[in-house]
Amino acid sequence: MIVLSNIQSQTVVKPEKQNNLSYNNVHKSSFFKEVVEGFQDGILILTNSGQLVFANSSACRFCEQISKYHDNDDSNINVSDRNVADGIWEICKPLVENNNYCHSNIILSDEIVLSNSTILRVRVRWLDINKFNYPCLLVTLENRDDSIKNIALFEVKKYQLTPREAEIWHLYRSHYSYKKIAVQLFITINTVKKHMKNIHAKRQDYSKNNAC
Repeated sequence: MIVLSNIQSQTVVKPEKQNNLSYNNVHKSSFFKEVVEGFQDGILILTNSGQLVFANSSACRFCEQISKYHDNDDSNINVSDRNVADGIWEICKPLVENNNYCHSNIILSDEIVLSNSTILRVRVRWLDINKFNYPCLLVTLENRDDSIKNIALFEVKKYQLTPREAEIWHLYRSHYSYKKIAVQLFITINTVKKHMKNIHAKRQDYSKNNAC
């Protein structure tokens, strides 16, 4: 479990002046922002000193969740006006301390536990520094439970599971034991085992039928 606090860095990066941008650059910039704003995952771009360059709406929401758990008095401050949580920066530091910006393919990941029901999965990598005037980090934030649910939903359709199998698979994917699944769905453990056997059989059939 990572303990969160605030780092001492300022939000400094200034946008390029509008009159220096071509129409195509403005159009591309607007399109990029619209696409990124639609992401369920949080997107943060940080300098190698921890200064915030960009945060989409999901990232702002996650940062607000962090502040509510660790500083209720500061929970209404916009992410663009506050420092990046120390828990996030601790995950970034090994890349920064390594000081080798050429290894942009290296991805670090960890989890920040806010509560038993809220766990944020954090991934960090270097952005292509050839496109920036200074080294920048790309940080993605996702709610682990939401991610698991989305994966399970995809697999339900992929393996053509029945409604009952889907219920069991969602709970199994959420790390429920057979016993907990049985209690949650008011069925016996043997019934859970039977459905899980059918699910695994469907997964194996799918793999055989779609093997290269």
